[in-house]
Amino acid sequence: MKLNKFHWLSAIVIFSIVSGFVVHLLISSDAKPNLPLYSIKDNTHQVEKPSEINDQQVVALTMKLAELQSQVLRLNALGDRLAEQANIPENEFNFEALPPSGGPMIQSQGSEKRSLVELLADISKVELALSFEEKQLEMLESITLGHHIENMSYLSGRPIKKGWLSSYFGTRKDPFNGQPAMHKGIDFAGKEDADIITTASGVVTWAAKRYGYGNLIEINHGKGIKTRYGHNKKILVKVGDVVSKGQVIAKMGSTGRSTGPHVHYEILRNNTQIDPIKYVYRKAK
Repeated sequence: MKLNKFHWLSAIVIFSIVSGFVVHLLISSDAKPNLPLYSIKDNTHQVEKPSEINDQQVVALTMKLAELQSQVLRLNALGDRLAEQANIPENEFNFEALPPSGGPMIQSQGSEKRSLVELLADISKVELALSFEEKQLEMLESITLGHHIENMSYLSGRPIKKGWLSSYFGTRKDPFNGQPAMHKGIDFAGKEDADIITTASGVVTWAAKRYGYGNLIEINHGKGIKTRYGHNKKILVKVGDVVSKGQVIAKMGSTGRSTGPHVHYEILRNNTQIDPIKYVYRKAK
């Protein structure tokens, strides 16, 4: 009997403690009496959920930012190449520096927070604009490079850096037998081992000995135009090489049918020799 009374007393004490704790929750300033107790649990989940969404937002925006940075780096590199080709001074056109700007500060009216969808939409617009600008720069580079190639393939100038014109195109007295003979090129004399240079860009189609020419180099410049450089002491290029205008391709010598150090220079149009003199004095583009 005493044992049963003890059980009842224990139950009453426990009930009082629990009841007091609940009452404390209800009258506490931190409690929300207008909400049922089950809603506190739900509200806790609502607080934790946005932090998970924020993490996803950070990841998405970081990835987009990295893509835009990559595009900007490509545009900077492409712009630098174009500026270099156009000979624009670095201090006048620097892709890595922001352009100068200024003016009075006016508070923006649209300072309200924007949603993730709106931010991603704006980023996508910037991405499309960068992609369009990149394509325009690539097209401009292609046009510029095409003009550069055309200028470099423009035939002009002398095939030497130092020396003098020693024989013209046409009929002359042969230096070996004294008889009239057709000279199908012009000769530039100079010192042995002097540089022989190309008068236009092209592809080497011959780089070896040939009867009468000694060590000969022949270059195809396209559109039916070729040049020949004969009597070289040493050939510095090989067949298939792409050479640029003004490149050193050989050293002056006296190989083949020659009386002294010089280069025999020919221009062929559709495999027929023509007088090179007008191209020698032609102004470069």
